[in-house]
Amino acid sequence: MAIRARRLWFSLGLLAFTGCTLIASRPTYLLFNAWINDRHDQIATPPGFVDDASRLNQTRVAEVWPIPADPAEAETQLRALLQRARTDKLAISIAGAKHSMGGHVIAPDGIVVDMLPFKRIELNAARKTLRVGAGARWSEIVPHLDGRDFSVAIMQSNNDFSVGGSLSVNCHGWQVRRPPIADSVVSFRLMKADGAIVTCSRTENTELFSLALGGYGLFGIILDAELNVVANERYRAESVFMPSSQYGEHYTRLVNDNVGMAYGRLCIVPGRDNTGLRREVFRAQIGSVAGKDLRWQAEKKLGETGTQRFVSRNQLLNEPADVYQEQNADRTDILHEYFVPRARLEEFLVKARTIVPNHTVDLLNVTIREVREDKDTLLRYADQDLFALVMLFNQPRLHTADEAMRVFTGAMIDAALDCGGRFYLPYRLHASVEQFRRAYPRSTEFFAKKRQYDPDGVFRNQFFMKYGDQ
Repeated sequence: MAIRARRLWFSLGLLAFTGCTLIASRPTYLLFNAWINDRHDQIATPPGFVDDASRLNQTRVAEVWPIPADPAEAETQLRALLQRARTDKLAISIAGAKHSMGGHVIAPDGIVVDMLPFKRIELNAARKTLRVGAGARWSEIVPHLDGRDFSVAIMQSNNDFSVGGSLSVNCHGWQVRRPPIADSVVSFRLMKADGAIVTCSRTENTELFSLALGGYGLFGIILDAELNVVANERYRAESVFMPSSQYGEHYTRLVNDNVGMAYGRLCIVPGRDNTGLRREVFRAQIGSVAGKDLRWQAEKKLGETGTQRFVSRNQLLNEPADVYQEQNADRTDILHEYFVPRARLEEFLVKARTIVPNHTVDLLNVTIREVREDKDTLLRYADQDLFALVMLFNQPRLHTADEAMRVFTGAMIDAALDCGGRFYLPYRLHASVEQFRRAYPRSTEFFAKKRQYDPDGVFRNQFFMKYGDQ
C-alpha cells in the first residue's frame, strides 16, 4: 500500500511539473495546444457532390467525368461529351486540383470534367520549353524538370495546383520582375464548345489566347500547353527587416538582376525545416495573438528556408500548401489577394490596419509579391506593375462566419479600389457586381466574347453565374 501511494504521488507530481512547465513555457504550450487541436477530422465530399478548397461550396452535380489519359481517346470522348451536353442542356465546368474557392470549377447539376488524369510531360531541352497536359500538377512537373537541371519559369509558391487551373486563373508567384504566368506560355491547345480544337498563341487565334488565359474555364477546355522553362539556379537566402513604409524603397534597391525570387512578409501581431513543427507553429496562430507572435519571431530568426543558407529554385517551388492547410472539419482557411500600385502600398496598408481589427476575422498571414504588367490577357488584374498582398484567414464553416467575411471583404475591396488597385478573382465570390466591374472594366467585353464563342452556354460555373449571367 505504501509503495502504491508513493507511486501515485510521484505520478501526480510528475504530471503537475509537466503541466507547470507547459504553462510556463509559452511557445511549448502554444505548440502543444495547436497539435492537440489539429484533429484532421475532415469528412470527404459525398458522391454526387463537388466542393473546392474553401470547403464552403458543396454542390450537387449530375456527373464527374474523368478525362482519359490518352490524348486521342480523350479528344474523341470530349467531343461526344460536349455534344451530349448541348443536346441535354447540361452545363460543363472544368476542374483540376480544385484550389479555387468560389465555385469556379462547379456547374450546379452539370458535368464536371476532371482533368487530372491528362498529365503527359515532355521537355524540349534545346528550345527550353515544356509541353504538358493540363491535368499535370506542379508537384509532378518540378521533380521532372529538376532531374534535367531546369525549373518552372512562373508558378505559384506551392506545387499542389494543376497547369490548367494555373493558366485559367493566370497565377503569379515569387518570381521577380515577371508578369503573371501567361507571359511564360508559348501556346496551348483549346477544345471549344463545338468540339473543334485550335492552337492559341500570340500569332495564332490571338483573341482566344487572351481570353482563355485568366478565363476561368469559360471559353473551352485547355488540353495542353507549351511553357517556357528556365535553369534551376542555386540561391543564397537572405532576410532584411524594415518598417512597411520602407518596403517599396528597399524592394527597388535590393531586388536587382542578381535576385531570382523574393517576397515580403508582414507582421500581423497587433502592436508588434521540420515540416511537422512548421505546421504547428503556423496553426498555433488561430485565435491567438501569442501564437501569431510565436510564428513571427520564428520566421524572423529562421526565415522560410529554416537553417538552410543555400537552396535551389526547385526546392523553393516544390512544397505543397497542405503543409499548413486547415484539416479540422469545423473550420477552413480562406485566401484573399489584393493588388495595389507599388507607390500606394503603404496607403493601402494604413486602410487595412483600420479595417482588419474592426471585423471578426482571424488573419494568419500576409505575403507581398511583385507582379509586372500583364500584356497578354483581357481580364487582367495586372494592368500595371503592382505589389500583390496575399492574405490568409481562418474561419468557422458557418453561414454567419461567411457572412461576416463577406462584409469584411467588401471593405477591403473598396480600400484596394480607392488606392487604384484590384482584387483577385479565384476566391470567394463576395465582391458585389459593381465592385467586380469597377475592378475589371473590360469584364463587359469579356463576357460578350464568352457568349460569342459559346452561344449555347455550355461552359458555366458559379463565377459566371454571379458576374457574367446578367
